[in-house]
Amino acid sequence: MESQSENKGIWKYGDKWEEELLLLQSIIDKTELIETTKWGGPVYVYNKKNVIGIGGFKDYFAIWFFNGVFLKDTKKKLVNAQEDKTKSLRQWRFTSKDEVNEAMVLEYISEAIENEKQGKVIKPSKKEAIVSELLEKEMTQNPTIKEAFNKFSPYKQYEFLEYIETAKQEKTKLSRIEKVIPMILANVGLNDKYR
Repeated sequence: MESQSENKGIWKYGDKWEEELLLLQSIIDKTELIETTKWGGPVYVYNKKNVIGIGGFKDYFAIWFFNGVFLKDTKKKLVNAQEDKTKSLRQWRFTSKDEVNEAMVLEYISEAIENEKQGKVIKPSKKEAIVSELLEKEMTQNPTIKEAFNKFSPYKQYEFLEYIETAKQEKTKLSRIEKVIPMILANVGLNDKYR
């Protein structure tokens, strides 16, 4: 039997919830998830993707679902721990062993695994496309510029357009276009020298 102190590192309040967390672990062991240790606590993965984690906190112990936003949560158990920061993470908090309903926990976990298999994740929000009419005009008049511009990755195209269009006045935009055209023709990205 390993000594208690070895467990302390895993959860800051692990000793406070030791039995409770072992109960959760025994339930999770019935699923196809694989236990790993990340961020100093047990995280359960499916296909190397984080599905759930468990841990003890000061006033509760919890299971967190990395993509919990997709769970139907019919029993209304999940909370968003940090409203503005976390888009997808949801926690299910418990304050005693009696609150842990094995069948329910397994139901939530198997739904989370199913979502993972279907590849449900929140895609990072796309940047708004920027259109520069002045640059468009320039490219229409000079197809070589258009051809050169199209060789850049969308990200680098975006940087050029952003640089031109963040200028308030048209004359500044035009001077910025003059500045970037040689770069575009030379296939040099706007920020390449800093990369």
